[in-house]
Amino acid sequence: SYAELDQRAQTVARALRAAGVGTDSIVPVCMERSVEMVVALLGIVHAGAAWLPLDPELPAARLAFLIEDADARVTLTQAQWLSRLPVGHQAWTLDALPQAPAFEPINVEAHDLAYVLYTSGSTGQPKGVMNEHGALMNRLHWMQDAFPIGPNDRVLQKTPYSFDVSVWEFFWPLITGATLVVARPDGHRDPAYLGQLIQQERVTTLHFVPSMLRAFVEEPSLVNCQSLRQVFASGEALPVDLVRRFMGQHPAALVNLYGPTEAAIDVSVWRCSADDAIVPIGKPIANLR
Repeated sequence: SYAELDQRAQTVARALRAAGVGTDSIVPVCMERSVEMVVALLGIVHAGAAWLPLDPELPAARLAFLIEDADARVTLTQAQWLSRLPVGHQAWTLDALPQAPAFEPINVEAHDLAYVLYTSGSTGQPKGVMNEHGALMNRLHWMQDAFPIGPNDRVLQKTPYSFDVSVWEFFWPLITGATLVVARPDGHRDPAYLGQLIQQERVTTLHFVPSMLRAFVEEPSLVNCQSLRQVFASGEALPVDLVRRFMGQHPAALVNLYGPTEAAIDVSVWRCSADDAIVPIGKPIANLR
């Protein structure tokens, strides 16, 4: 429930605050997709800090570089990944957090840091992209204004959390009273599993990169996913033939989004139509030009 989630997140926040974590501190999270991951991210927000997602499968040297570069005091992780983290670095699992007293609520400002995502480093040293709360909240509130969801909606979280699409998958449902459905680790790669999960959990809203949307369109279970009412695509160019094929098989709205990591997820939107000659990146979202 929301109450249970908040209680667990507050426990994380108390431990972080007692360790000296605060506004603009960066807290790495090294986990596989799970409810624990959601608790960790929300706990970091409650502590007034920013989260840094770490893929546990990265080489140990890369993980050590990211933790050192972020000047992190402590990393939140799961037991199976403790041995992947640098020797001597403070790392906690959520079932073994140090006891800590309550603290006064944090007044997070628009220019405070919300999350950090690192580039791949394919053209040199990886660089941390820092996004602020103001930009994130503008993005989330625009999405709720444009495509409202509420307690009857169920949003699927399946994007790896090292990609910024995951940010709205986590937090859009949680600020609107919707249900957050967390896919199993690596479940985003399996169209058959996703089709089954969408039906089982009555998912109404989800995201696909276009290449995965194409794989999903070829999955026979798509026609049985009758709970779906809106599908968002971003991360790659969305081909018009794929739009027509999807719309020929399912009545859900299909929306194309575009934006660089540096600009808090998305900056433009296009509501797709079967009559589109091409699929453009569309027009600016709220408060952008």
